Amino acid sequence: MTSEEKSCAENLIEFIDAATSPYHVVAQSTNLLRSVPMNENAALSAGQVYSFSLYNTGIIFVAIGENAEKGPLRIACAHTDFPCLRVKPNPVLREHGYGKLNVEVYGGMIRNTWMDRPLSLAGAVALRGDDPFAPTLCPVDLRRPLMIVPNLAIHMNRKVNEGVELKPQKDLLPLFFQNDDADKDDSNRLLVLLAEELGTSPEDILSYDLNAYPYEHGCLLGCDEAFLSAPRLDNLSSVKACIDAIHAWNGEGIRVVALFDNEEVGSRTKQGAGSMALAMLMERVCCKLGLDRDEYLKKIMEGFCLSVDVAHALHPNVPEKADPTNQPVLGGGTVLKVAANQSYAGDPEAFAVVTALCAREDIPYQVFTNHSDAAGGATLGSILSTQVPMRTMDIGAPILGMHSARETMGARDQLALTRLLTAFFSA
Repeated sequence: MTSEEKSCAENLIEFIDAATSPYHVVAQSTNLLRSVPMNENAALSAGQVYSFSLYNTGIIFVAIGENAEKGPLRIACAHTDFPCLRVKPNPVLREHGYGKLNVEVYGGMIRNTWMDRPLSLAGAVALRGDDPFAPTLCPVDLRRPLMIVPNLAIHMNRKVNEGVELKPQKDLLPLFFQNDDADKDDSNRLLVLLAEELGTSPEDILSYDLNAYPYEHGCLLGCDEAFLSAPRLDNLSSVKACIDAIHAWNGEGIRVVALFDNEEVGSRTKQGAGSMALAMLMERVCCKLGLDRDEYLKKIMEGFCLSVDVAHALHPNVPEKADPTNQPVLGGGTVLKVAANQSYAGDPEAFAVVTALCAREDIPYQVFTNHSDAAGGATLGSILSTQVPMRTMDIGAPILGMHSARETMGARDQLALTRLLTAFFSA
């Protein structure tokens, strides 16, 4: 691994450590780009990056270059969410002197990987304001071990190593506190904790959106540091690469990074890729640039989008799960994803464009297709391209343990992905 590859991997770890909820992914991305919110009345200036919030958990960045009206439109999209445990309203449960939190599963997480890990809480809290329609939203990250979901001992569950179903409402409730005083009311224990963190009173907390996350750092792994192990590689590896690539761009046309929420639950939300948010914003941008609707529609149809999400690497212990002829491996470079059923959005021309960029810039790449006997997942590309119809290709870094509480990628693959996105924006 080169020093540049190692530096890129270490920067990704630092980003992931700080991006512990979709709210914090948006904040960290905004800090890296130093973008400015798009003003309704101001003209768009070449060389500036503008931002448009998607309800606080997603964001769209639009970089304006020279000749923006006639230059090419290129878009890279990724998602800010990840499988986790989300805290319900009125969450405190007390039984046998133990205090637990009532949570629900968000996305398709591998449940047993969340057992016996110190967990913290991050997200946002809505505080009472003077205007009922304008509460104050405060990001919060408690950044300390607060909870744990304990396993049942093997002595009480002899078949645990044969595979045991974990029921979310019973088996995944995290241990939060202990209190043997049966007369003490602990129902607002979480609100008190949040109020102390924010310097307010529990009565001023109107609502919250909180997810548990593993309280542990990412690291380089292996005797040669060939691997990177961290939570939330799906899909913060893609977010970071998109941000780094658009940050380096300086050319003609318009470049966009769209970071959507709710991919892990289907994308059909106001801040998801299944909404009209990107189409509406791009129409506003084109109007500000003086284009009429016909010119806007033409620019969209002639645009190109990269849908950036992680891909499955061949598993060294279960290689038979991989396709016989397309077997991406960690460290082998960016993956181009292909599916006949269009769960990935590529077509032959899009595939050819991306491989030509890789060849020109000497960027390693691999191909992923699902094993024909197993249905694979989908990502943003096909969903987004029905709302913003343009040529699209799905790409991403290969990983192991997708949707585990901790995932593994090749340490050098982050730089390969970043270089491809940079070439895509700059070519």
